[in-house]
Amino acid sequence: MHIKKLRIDPQWESRLESIGYGYHSIGGVPYWVDDYYYEINNQEADLIYNTTQELWNMCLQAVEYIIKNKLYHLFKIPSFMIHHIEHSWENDEPSIYGRFDFAYHNSDKTLKLLEFNADTPTSLFESGIVQWYWKKHYFPELTDQFNSIHEQLIHSWREIKPYLKADLLHFTCAKETLEDLTNLEYLRDTALQAGINTKLIYIDDIGWSGRNFVDLEGEPIQAIFKLYPWEWMIHEEFAVHIVNDINKAQWIEPSWKMLLSNKAILPILWELFPNHPNLLSAYFEKPYHLKHFVKKPILSREGANIEMYYDDELIFETAGDYGQDGYIYQELANLHKEETGFSIIGSWIIGQEPCGISFRESDMPITTDKSRFIPHIIRH
Repeated sequence: MHIKKLRIDPQWESRLESIGYGYHSIGGVPYWVDDYYYEINNQEADLIYNTTQELWNMCLQAVEYIIKNKLYHLFKIPSFMIHHIEHSWENDEPSIYGRFDFAYHNSDKTLKLLEFNADTPTSLFESGIVQWYWKKHYFPELTDQFNSIHEQLIHSWREIKPYLKADLLHFTCAKETLEDLTNLEYLRDTALQAGINTKLIYIDDIGWSGRNFVDLEGEPIQAIFKLYPWEWMIHEEFAVHIVNDINKAQWIEPSWKMLLSNKAILPILWELFPNHPNLLSAYFEKPYHLKHFVKKPILSREGANIEMYYDDELIFETAGDYGQDGYIYQELANLHKEETGFSIIGSWIIGQEPCGISFRESDMPITTDKSRFIPHIIRH
């Protein structure tokens, strides 16, 4: 697994914009990397696939354990949502996707779980579409990519369609969020290709009739895909209506995914699967033996409010507005490092199937919303 350089396409920006990718740069600095890439081999692709499948199965066991033992206090979940979570789990409410973030170190060839973006993972459009078109441009033949995201999304929507509570599936995200809207519209397009009727509504525009959620035309919302985090939703003014909704709207991702998108899942996994080769040790309180570690808020996004310690000395930290709900302590991982920066692997699971990867690269050993997206190929 290593970086390879390319002679950049001088028209790379317009090429990306032509497929609907409008946020390839942030403030004039490329977020999408077009002129270098990761080359992996079949054995590395198989390792990622198998590890992702195993961790997904472990995560499902962990959800069952949390619900059975009523461990919601560790996740700072308000009591009014507990029944909703349990109902969504017991009724096997449909779930579409998630993304595991892995540290990979060339020396020992092992993957370590950093966290699981189980509720609202983005970079799906880049992973499924943009890097596939990138490969077709630079490597039109003789190479492959760990990427069946598009096909798997359509397949998963087809599988879910008979279980939707309505003929119309609403799709929602916040207003004025280009990245979220691009990812949402991509997901909506794959649902349309699966034969599902869809309708876009911004979360700011969802109404409440006194009995159920409604869209701008007053149509009841019975099934809705949201690209908006559960941990934000439960603190909105309308949160209490989620449990009072007479239609019991079907939310995708379901509320049981709150347990996996919360970093409190990491100490739970370590407790259930101690010394598992793909886990980093993780705790709710810092143990005396842990000298190299990362302190993470149980609820944070895009690498905010993370503190990194080496020999108990703070070596890196990021700013942000998180931390009031508490922290976990996770063993410090060895990140893959090239001359261009530190990289982590994102591994997508869609409809129970590992089906694609992405690389994010940073100048420092913490991945944030400014971290670059690097495409990849598999060299046979």
